[in-house]
Amino acid sequence: MVRGFGTRMVKEITGVSRMQLQHWDRTGIVRPSLKIGAGKGSRREYSFKDLVQLKVAKTLREEGISLQKIRKALEFLRKNFPDVKAPLAEIRFLTNGVDIFLLTDEPQVILNALKVQFVFSFALGTLIDGLRGAITELSLPREERILVGKQQFTAVLTQDLEDGGYTVSCKEIPAAISQGENIQEALDNLADAIELCLETEAELTKPRVQAR
Repeated sequence: MVRGFGTRMVKEITGVSRMQLQHWDRTGIVRPSLKIGAGKGSRREYSFKDLVQLKVAKTLREEGISLQKIRKALEFLRKNFPDVKAPLAEIRFLTNGVDIFLLTDEPQVILNALKVQFVFSFALGTLIDGLRGAITELSLPREERILVGKQQFTAVLTQDLEDGGYTVSCKEIPAAISQGENIQEALDNLADAIELCLETEAELTKPRVQAR
C-alpha cells in the first residue's frame, strides 16, 4: 500500500503553509496524487514524490522564482516530457534567481545554462534525504513532563503520520491514554485522563464503612 500524507503532516515536513498548499493545488503547481478510500468518504493525500515536488517548488520560490515562471516551466516539461509524471521530483534544475534551467543529457542545454552565474543548484538526493529524516523524526516518540495536582508525570507523545494528530500515554500510569490534534491539546487531555485514573484509584482504595 502506498503511503499518503495529510495536509497537517505535509505542512510540518515541508514547511509549506496551508494557504500555499491550497493555492498550488488549485493552480496545478503540485496536487495531491493519492486517492484514499472510495465514494463520499474518500480523500486526497500527498505521496512522498508529491512532498519532493512541494519542497522543490518552495526552494524555487525562496530563490526568487515567481509562481508564473514555475507554472510556465511545468507546462513546458509536461508538453515535452510526457513520460515524466512528477517533473519537479524527477528532473534537475538550475536557477540564477531569475530563470529556471533544465539539466538534460544534451550538452548544448547545459552549456547554454552555464553562461550565467548560478547561485545554487538542486541536489535532489540531499533534499530527499532531508524529507525522509523529517518524517522519521516526527514518527519517533517524544517525552514531556506534565504536572497534575502536585505530582509530575512523564507523557510519551507519538505523532500520527496520516492525520498529524498525537497519541499520548503516561509512563507511570499505563491506563492513562489520550489523543489531541496538537501537542498541547494531547497533553491537556492526558492530564484529564491521569486525574481520572487517580480519582478512580483513590475511590477503590478508600476504606469502606461497614453498615451495622
